Amino acid sequence: MAAETQATEGQTTSKGEAPIKPEYIIQREVNKAAATEAALPAEEESKGEKKSGQNKKRAAKNKPKPRQNAERLCRSVAIGEECTIGAACKSSHDVAAFMEKKEPDLGSQCPIFDEFGKCVFGLRCRYAMAHTTAEFTQVVDNEKVQKTQPNQVLNQMSRDMQIRLRKHQEKFPRTQEFDVQWQASMKDNGAQAGSANTEESARDAQDDTVKTDQASKRQRKARGRIDYRGKTYLAPLTTVGNLPFRRVCKEFGVNITCSEMAIAGNIIQGQGSELALLKRHASEDIFGVQLAGNRADIVGKAAEFVSNNCDVDFIDLNMGCPIDMAFNNGGGSALLAHPRKIERIVRTMLAATDCDITVKFRTGISRDVNVAHKLVPQFASWGTALGTLHGRSRQQRYTKVADWDYIGECQNVAETMPLFGGGDVMSWEDYWGHMETQKQCDGIMIGRGALIKPWLFREIEERRVWDISASE
Repeated sequence: MAAETQATEGQTTSKGEAPIKPEYIIQREVNKAAATEAALPAEEESKGEKKSGQNKKRAAKNKPKPRQNAERLCRSVAIGEECTIGAACKSSHDVAAFMEKKEPDLGSQCPIFDEFGKCVFGLRCRYAMAHTTAEFTQVVDNEKVQKTQPNQVLNQMSRDMQIRLRKHQEKFPRTQEFDVQWQASMKDNGAQAGSANTEESARDAQDDTVKTDQASKRQRKARGRIDYRGKTYLAPLTTVGNLPFRRVCKEFGVNITCSEMAIAGNIIQGQGSELALLKRHASEDIFGVQLAGNRADIVGKAAEFVSNNCDVDFIDLNMGCPIDMAFNNGGGSALLAHPRKIERIVRTMLAATDCDITVKFRTGISRDVNVAHKLVPQFASWGTALGTLHGRSRQQRYTKVADWDYIGECQNVAETMPLFGGGDVMSWEDYWGHMETQKQCDGIMIGRGALIKPWLFREIEERRVWDISASE
């Protein structure tokens, strides 16, 4: 400690900065003119709004200069296609000028081209010359493309589709049609209610809204083709249940997979980060997309978009997310307090899509007030294909023990709808105990157990503990 103190003695450091020994400091020549120019915006900013935070005195060092659109090559031109935007495109179309200024390649072999026979980045690839001719045209290995086709990622949204969503050019006729019918039925119910008590008017409204579900026979026949009972289900894990992790679990034998929770409003606004959640790998034979939201029209439009433009087997409505971001906005588990809103959202999704609609929910909001047993029969009557009940309330989040006895009670009133349970399934003994010994559900959704050991699904299938080694 004495040597370290002596080595750093005499150095001037600001709050939040660590001293560095002189022998580790690399001296670099500084362009004084550039440094002065870079310091001007900071000085001007300091005269205006006052900064806050513990690091307010620290200068923005090594901040990369943002690249201008004119310096970037158009994505379409980069892969040898014609730009669909035309004159309105803000990116460069001058291939020769781009290649002249382009940084040297990182290597002579492109891993994407070697694997799939085609590079999606084209001239913008950091290994571009590995698949580019002298005339700057792209090389495609058609044989390898056909061979790797089954291993491709599905549901990738094009740039044109993203622009259409951002400019509100995408239409949602089925959602809008049902929304008009629903509002008309609500007006009729209000006129007919008169001086009837609240309970009778709510029952009349439910009976009348059944008539508003004008889904076509073609749509009805498209549903119900999947038997969910007895299948293992990987939970839609936010931030960790991504496509690579789902592929790993699929290799270990999971039957049903679902995307991470996607915010419905962000999808119809064309946010790239949200559209990326819709991706599906070809190995996922039963795959669904989970949507979260609190408005029937927004969730309905997002569901209609997914149904029309993505290859999915089902769309799941999230009513179990306990995080504050979703709950405070009225989505996730906050919907459990509004059964009429749930009905409108579910019916809108059914009217706007052709695939199965499923629901994921918790026992309730408060620990001592369970509401799931009241909702389960309604889900079945509305036409949902599957319900998944997490045996905890929103207040419990992921603490305490999951109430599997209550899950069993809800399964008894589920009528024809399969009901899956979830919570605290960490071994194959837990799985088969709930499925066969206690017979509390029709299937089980597994989340944290799969995060701990993705091969849990193989243990369930083989009914044994798999003591896997690091090499395996």
